Amino acid sequence: MKIKDIREKTAEELNAQLRDLKNELFRLRFQHAINQLDNPHKIVETRKSIAKVLTVLREKELAQTENGSEA
Repeated sequence: MKIKDIREKTAEELNAQLRDLKNELFRLRFQHAINQLDNPHKIVETRKSIAKVLTVLREKELAQTENGSEA
């Protein structure tokens, strides 16, 4: 998942994507626990994607408060 693509989304879309990524991470961890996960690196990729989404959400939140305090 590219950071450029993430930054183009709205906060609502990012929250929905975050929810989906967290569900996927849960599913991957469960599969890993019962030894059915073929590629354990998917867990790392999913965690990084969650971090990217959270970072962009925080950037948007800071930008909004910065713009709001100037008015």
